[in-house]
Amino acid sequence: MRHLITGAGSGIGAVLTEVLLARGDDLVLLARSTERAAELEASYVGARTVVADLADPASVEDLDLPERLDSVVHAAGVVDLGPVAELSVASWQQQLTVNLVAPAALTRVALPALRAARGTVVLVNSGAGLNAHPQWSAYAASKHALKALADSLRGEESEHGVRVSTVYPGRTATAMQEKVHEQEGKTYDAADWIDPATVAAAIVHVLDLPRDATVPDLTVKPGPG
Repeated sequence: MRHLITGAGSGIGAVLTEVLLARGDDLVLLARSTERAAELEASYVGARTVVADLADPASVEDLDLPERLDSVVHAAGVVDLGPVAELSVASWQQQLTVNLVAPAALTRVALPALRAARGTVVLVNSGAGLNAHPQWSAYAASKHALKALADSLRGEESEHGVRVSTVYPGRTATAMQEKVHEQEGKTYDAADWIDPATVAAAIVHVLDLPRDATVPDLTVKPGPG
């Protein structure tokens, strides 16, 4: 199988990349710069990279993608908490751009390859994409909108054999979660939250699902401990 993955440098995306590479899948990793591309290629020997900055969605327009893609996994994202009374325009724009507009633009560019392979689009969302809490307005808005993107895309692309799945992880032990705890003023302990490998396993399940079924939405929550 051949996959295009964003967010391969850390968190869920990094673990997923390791799992797919280890089993022999062909990976194309999106890097924000040529320097970052070199780092990813050194970390994931055998994977190739393409360069585009998700903070500038127009940069995906000229990507050199394979003719066939079995999946595109959108695992990249940014978060910046704060009350509506204090969040800057820049914060809103960054989160909406990286978390929503960039995945939409990249999916559009990849659709010919996805259609050719009857592939799967996986959007790594968040529990915040289902429920918005105080301090989370901008991030949750971007993730609620990402759900809308997935739902619309699913209906549009079913005739082309392209499946679209949204995965909603609860709090997961990643660098992003550590940043969230810092912004919340809370002590961070990775052991309290979902292992990224658990979410990666859920994504692999979606990717490997036989063609007679689809998983439109998959929620992964922390266990009872």
